[in-house]
Amino acid sequence: MPTDPGKLLVTVGIIIAVAGLLVMAVQKTGFSDLFGWFGNLPLDFRIKRNNVSFYFPLGTSIVLSIILSLLLYFFNKFIL
Repeated sequence: MPTDPGKLLVTVGIIIAVAGLLVMAVQKTGFSDLFGWFGNLPLDFRIKRNNVSFYFPLGTSIVLSIILSLLLYFFNKFIL
């Protein structure tokens, strides 16, 4: 892992760009149902009134937090 802040930012940027390209590729191939659950979990609050709409993705945030925590744990345990 780079110790220089500039190298770290470039590395994180490359990882984000690759993730974005993968999401775009999944959408182009027709597997967009793969992300159909995203934003539609039971703890995702969606309130719509006359002129106001409010959306708070609590369930999705919890699931993403667990997935990212596990990925980073295994990355740290086996790669570093």
